[in-house]
Amino acid sequence: MHEFSVCAALMQQVERVAQEHGASRVERIVLQLGPLSGVEASLLLRAWPLVASGTLAEAAELVIEPAPVKVECAQCGLVSEVPPNRLLCAGCGDYRTRLVSGDEMLLATLELSQRETRAMTQPCA
Repeated sequence: MHEFSVCAALMQQVERVAQEHGASRVERIVLQLGPLSGVEASLLLRAWPLVASGTLAEAAELVIEPAPVKVECAQCGLVSEVPPNRLLCAGCGDYRTRLVSGDEMLLATLELSQRETRAMTQPCA
């Protein structure tokens, strides 16, 4: 299950960003996942709690948004959204296309919480 190592790499990135922003907690993580990325969303969601345990993101909600498959046609230049198993130009039907998106896993959004600092006050006598 390589999704575990994918989660570990994601956790490193999340912790780095959280540290850069002085966050005490990660509330929500939004990933964009293309169907050609080679990562199974269901397995990623299963592996996440194991990797996140004991970290700033332990209670974070992991949201996975599907990314569309898009190709650019070498013949007519059209960029079109296509099914993952049919990378033909939606305009002219040519097979000479270049993948524009659909094979990525992107960290799209992180929602962070800052440390709360409360001043200790004593009642006046």
